[in-house]
Parts: sequence; C-alpha cells; structure tokens
Amino acid sequence: MVKQLSWKVGGQQGEGIDSTGEIFATALNRLGYYLYGYRHFSSRIKGGHSNTKIRISIRPIRAISDELDILVAFDQETIDLNAYELHEGGVILADAKFNPQIPEGVNARLFTVPFTKIAEEVGLAQMKNMVAVGASSALLGLPVNAFKSVIEERFSRKGQTVVDKNMDAIERGARFIIEQAGGPLPELQLEKSDGKRRLYMIGNDAIALGAIAAGCRIMAAYPITPSSEIMEYLIKKLPEFGGTVVQTEDEIAAISMVIGANYGGVRAMTASAGPGLSLMTEAIGLAGMTETPAVIVNTQRGGPSTGLPTKQEQSDILAMLYSTHGEIPKIVIAPSTAEECFYDTIQAFNLAEKYQCPVIILADLALALGKQTVEPLDYNRIQIDRGQLLPLDAELPALEDSQLFKRYQFTESGVSPRVLPGTKHGLHHVTGVEHDETGRPSENPVNRKKMMEKRLKKLANGIDFENPIIADAPHEEPDLLLVGLCSTRGTIHEAMERLEEDGIKVNHVHIRQVLPFPSDIVRPYMERAKKVVVVENNATGQLASLLKLYVGMAEKIVHLGKYDGNPFLPSEIYNQCKELMVHGHI
Repeated sequence: MVKQLSWKVGGQQGEGIDSTGEIFATALNRLGYYLYGYRHFSSRIKGGHSNTKIRISIRPIRAISDELDILVAFDQETIDLNAYELHEGGVILADAKFNPQIPEGVNARLFTVPFTKIAEEVGLAQMKNMVAVGASSALLGLPVNAFKSVIEERFSRKGQTVVDKNMDAIERGARFIIEQAGGPLPELQLEKSDGKRRLYMIGNDAIALGAIAAGCRIMAAYPITPSSEIMEYLIKKLPEFGGTVVQTEDEIAAISMVIGANYGGVRAMTASAGPGLSLMTEAIGLAGMTETPAVIVNTQRGGPSTGLPTKQEQSDILAMLYSTHGEIPKIVIAPSTAEECFYDTIQAFNLAEKYQCPVIILADLALALGKQTVEPLDYNRIQIDRGQLLPLDAELPALEDSQLFKRYQFTESGVSPRVLPGTKHGLHHVTGVEHDETGRPSENPVNRKKMMEKRLKKLANGIDFENPIIADAPHEEPDLLLVGLCSTRGTIHEAMERLEEDGIKVNHVHIRQVLPFPSDIVRPYMERAKKVVVVENNATGQLASLLKLYVGMAEKIVHLGKYDGNPFLPSEIYNQCKELMVHGHI
C-alpha cells in the first residue's frame, strides 16, 4: 500500500485530455483523496501535445510530484516526451492503435490496451478516454461505481444512453486490464482515504467564487489565457445574484467599465494576463487619480508579448508595482493557494473601497489553472467593508452657491468621504487631471503637493491585510531562508522538508502582500538567515530585487530562477539549495 502516487494522461490537444483527467480526479476526490493537478497544454486550439498530471495522496499536498507512477498515452509522442518521468518499474497504459514503444533507457512496464477499438465497439471512438479511465482505475483497484455519479453529472443532459455507453466504456477498460495484468497492481494500491468530501477547484474558480461572495456584481473583461475561466465562471453564476458579465472589445474598455461601475457604487472587477494588464495601465492610473476602487486580477503567464501564453511564469511582478505612469497608491496581493484565492479576493474588494485605490490580485498560471483540494470554505469569515462610502440617503450639508461637495477632502488618513452619483448635496467634479478638494481642475503648486501627499498617505502606514506573509520558520538561525510567492509555496515546502532530512536548517517565508511591501515583517527572518534563496519563475530575479530594494542585505540574497515555461519541481529547488550549501553558489 502506498500513501500517494502520480498519474498522467497525454495526447494531442482536442483529444479529450482535460476531460479524462477531470473525470478520473473527480472520482478520486469524492472518495476522499487529496489531489493536486497541473495541465500542460499547447497554445493551439487543436493539435500539439497536451497532458494532465494528477498527484493523489491520503494527506494534503500542494505541488506536482517529481516522478510518475502511471502514464496513460494516446500517442507515441506522449510516451517519448513523458516516459522519462516514470520511476523504475512505472506503468505505461497505451492505446494499441499506434503500436506503442518504450524509449531506450526507460525501465517501465507497458500495457497495450485497445482504447480506440473498445470505444468503437461501445459506440464512439471518442470514448477511448473513458476506456483509459477504466483501465487506470483497475490498476489502482478502484471500484468502477466510483465514476457513476461523475459520468451522470457530466453526460445526463445528453440522455441516459450516453451515460450508459460511457459507463460501459469504463467497465470494459477495467475488465481488459484486470485480465491482462491479473488484477490490481499491489504497488499501486493506495491506502484508504478518510472519505471526507472536499472541494477540488482551480484558483480561477476560487477567485470568481470569492468575487461573488464579496458582492461583486459587474465583471468586465476580454478573454485571455490563463484568466478566462474567471469570466466563464461568472457568466454562469453572476446572473443568479443579480449581476452581469460584459465581454468588452479589449482590455482598455474592460478596466474603464470597471472604474465607471465602481464610481457608480457597484463592486466591479476585471481579470486578464500580462499583455492585457499592459493595456490597462493608463486606466489604472485614472483609478488612482480619481480615487475610485477597482479590483484587477493578473494571472501571469510567459512573456514578453504573446510569449508563452499557456505556460508558467512570474515575470509581471515589477510591472504590477511600477507600470502605471505617475505616482498613485496601489495595492498588490498574491495568494498562494486556491483557498487563499477565495478569501483574498474578498479582502481585495474591501481594501479597494477602504483605501479608494486599485487593488491587483497577482496570480500565476500554475495557481490559476492548477486544480487542488480545498477544505470546505468558511463563509462566516466573509465581512464586507465599504469604507468611507456614504449612503445615497446621507444627510449632507446643503451646498452654498457655486460650491461642490469635497469629494477629495484633505483628511488625516488621506481617505476622503465618498458619495455616489445622485446623492443629495454630493455634487462634485471628477476628471483625470489634478484637482482641488471638490474635484475642480487645479495646477496650483501648493494644492498639487498637498493632494499628492493626501493620496499617498493612504498606504503610508501599511494596510489592513490579513497575513502579509506566510512564515514556516522553526529555526532561530537557519542556514537558508527560502522566499517565494504565488504557486511555489507547496513546492518550496517539500524541498524544505527534504533539506531538513539532510540536516540543513531551513525557514520559509512566502510573500502575500507585494505592495506595500511588508519590509518590517520580512526583515527579521532575513537577518537571522545565513543565506536567502529567492525562488521565482523568471529570469531576472524580480522578487529578489524587491527584497534588496525594500529590505536590503543584498549580499545574502541568491536568485533561484526557472523560466522554461514549467513550474518548479521540489527536486529542482532541493538540488539547487544543496549545490549552494556545498559549493557556495548555484
């Protein structure tokens, strides 16, 4: 019996790779196992190698695994590209249709299964993925009935006949492999799970659900990988709560519509990826100047330009902090798990209204599209804070002749009372130019200086954000401090555990509040460490640069970057840190 294993299915884009992984994983989720899934997919609509890797465990996991136990292949390319991940004696389940061959140097067991032939006998060649699911389940000794409710939910709208044929395909796949292998393989038998039902979701879905819980009622966006699932989720769900989604002609229109909606009092958001955020930057400055709340999600992907649109990267960090022209107050937060995506999105809406400024939720592709087990969400934690927003029926003092409401009133905190259009005696002026307290344009040098200081004062003393960092720091004087942000948290944690087994003392700090940077909180951890290793998916060390800028101690900081489009594996961080400890450099 094993506590965990890893399974991967691969083939050409458009062959149902995603749905194969989805059905297999959903059944395991319902049996109570913890899961972590990652999709490798091409930027083409159809064609090009695609795969889905799923890690299954009886304990919580938050990273993809180094090795592979089972590879399901719909073509030879899948074997050629992925068989090297199999550990000694790993299993390949391959479609007999393409006469599968094991590459030289790979020690694996090959089970050739007529996926396509069985599917055609059932009724449709496309059901070969269900045959593969059945064969996989048989190797693990999973009951075929575990897939019944999943198949019914997925195909019932197409009729009972379709449901029955898919179940027949699963059963035939299972029977074939039992006959060929002689039954479930003992080395692939998972220990029994706790049987508890948990959520299994991608970060994008968690962000969308968090937005609904936060009271977001307008989402304006232009589709772009890897953020589109946020819009797709809200298209289905937001109307049920009285909201709407607008697919705009481009990202400039999307952010402008969000600013307009928020100015009118409706909580609104947009979501995009690197190139889309580049287009939004001018309007983000408008939100800062007009002190209008706005929530913006950036799901980072490989850049620059179109770059690697379906691959992992964390190279927008500095752009999110500094790309807007001029100087405005802006908040950037970076959740590291799907669960945090939900709660942080709620906080993002509260922060945007509390400080009347744009808030960027910085994710990355692995977090946005990677699917992971999430414990049941605690809806009692949801609190809505609309800041200094005055109700429409607020009794404001009557305006004197030719006077306006002081929407941008100088205050001790820098945050001014905010009124909605239509509020009696709330009449004021709003443009993107510098202005006085009523919003009237003003180029008076004294006013300009005072108004700049008012806006920047909002964040000068920090912000009210829960857990600016996540610290796992068991050592008072560690050999290494590992620092990361977004999706690398689980991978860093596993590398840390392996280094600890080698007698190396390691602490881990994960940055969740990127701007304002939590220098005072991070500094003590860096001071105590002999070396600070910054783990990030970019070439130039953007997070490392922030640490040097805001905290200092540049001589301690080592950049550990990966920028080939793939997320880190635990072994890669472990090996590089060992190299650093032995030779003093990476």
